Amino acid sequence: MRHIAGLLIGLVVTAAVLGGGGWAAQQAVGGAATGTAPDSQQLWIALGAMAAVGLVVGLVVAGRVSPLATFVPSMVLLAWTVVYALDTNRALSLIPADQSVNQIVREAGAGARAMLTTGVFALLGVALFIPVLMPSRWSRQRDDMDEDYEAAPEGSYY
Repeated sequence: MRHIAGLLIGLVVTAAVLGGGGWAAQQAVGGAATGTAPDSQQLWIALGAMAAVGLVVGLVVAGRVSPLATFVPSMVLLAWTVVYALDTNRALSLIPADQSVNQIVREAGAGARAMLTTGVFALLGVALFIPVLMPSRWSRQRDDMDEDYEAAPEGSYY
């Protein structure tokens, strides 16, 4: 049951990194390509979204949840980075950029493109994969209450 919950948490973390991180990155850089700086309120919202995504990733990496919670997003990010290294056009075609897509999804896609092309996804993928290698995360946490024993009366053999 713990690993099923870890799988679901991993899907949420993947969506947070790709969607929330992409949107926040796009909003923070704003019109950097055109030479205009983002307004103050937009920048603070983007930085808050980045902090929230960082908090979620940090809690999953440091917490005692199933290692699947970090394995799922790490494999998605690393696989996308490998596809980008092997076939750039195919990797970039996975990013939603059509006019039929919602504006927020397009902005998240533009931020994801920036993070993919600059190597941020590779960095996050490796950082999320490290907890998977810890054997203690795969075993169940021992509870001190599990060891119920009865005190033997004095003079008994057991």
